[in-house]
Amino acid sequence: MKMLMNVAENVVADALRGVAAAHPELVVDVANRVIVRRDAPVEGKVGLVSGGGSGHEPLHGGFVGPGMLDAACPGEVFTSPVPDQMVRAAAAVDSGRGVLFLVKNYTGDVLNFRMAEELAQDEGIQVASVLIDDDVAVTDSTFTAGRRGTGATLFVEKIAGAAADEGAPLERVEAVARQVVACSRSFGVALAPCTTPAKGSPTFDLPAGELELGVGIHGEPGRERRAMMTSHEIADVAVDAVLTDLEPRLPVLVLVNGMGATPLLELYGFTAEVHRVLAEREVAVARTLVGNYVTSLDMAGASVTLCQVDGELLRLWDAPVQTPGLRWGR
Repeated sequence: MKMLMNVAENVVADALRGVAAAHPELVVDVANRVIVRRDAPVEGKVGLVSGGGSGHEPLHGGFVGPGMLDAACPGEVFTSPVPDQMVRAAAAVDSGRGVLFLVKNYTGDVLNFRMAEELAQDEGIQVASVLIDDDVAVTDSTFTAGRRGTGATLFVEKIAGAAADEGAPLERVEAVARQVVACSRSFGVALAPCTTPAKGSPTFDLPAGELELGVGIHGEPGRERRAMMTSHEIADVAVDAVLTDLEPRLPVLVLVNGMGATPLLELYGFTAEVHRVLAEREVAVARTLVGNYVTSLDMAGASVTLCQVDGELLRLWDAPVQTPGLRWGR
């Protein structure tokens, strides 16, 4: 496989040096693998920290900045960051109002963030954690006990980030994050596998003419493998899976997320089909976001995430945000 890299062992460090060059509003500690907004800690503000394996960009480092995260901890490709990174990030963003860890439900992330929470509290930092587990495709998978954390991570980081920016206390920011998790569900589809730099070949086998329904963001198996389907048919399956579990009674935020190798031309066409299904099911759409946000390296495919929102959650979603990967309102 051809990749824009020097050696596989340095791909994350090289990427972090590029982030530092492109975004002077961030402080990028390449050696310790921590990305922090340059004005941190922000006085009177709860600090938001997230992280996970690299390969899902712009998640998480691309969402550091006003209106979202205060810091992110990138691990090796598809590998959890270590507790020392998380403690370092918490210390960098703590203004005395406490720090909230936002954790995708993958076994390594859960264990390491839990250990980091204990270590940070030993250092006098008040820390709370929220687990994100929005994927309806499978109950357990290769990487998790319980549902995987996927596209809803963006909704949680944005909405909780807005609450924190308004000066809400730690308990309130945590409650908002938990509300978003409870109101969000996702379903992903892979059309082609991804290739990790270390392996240099596809991470799983997906024959030509087939797709994987309910795939995870690391290429974990989904619900089933089928012959290739049209965008119309895929939207029927994906949206139905989400709605069956979520049963929304309020308008929804819609995220049509590319897995990394699907062009916007296809994603927008798929978005039209997602909206068709929602209209047929009489589900009102409050806002729609389309693009590559929670990716899986060069995987071809897409995921659909819905979050039912009341007036307050929608207001927080619409609040200004300025990060490398998401920005509006300023």
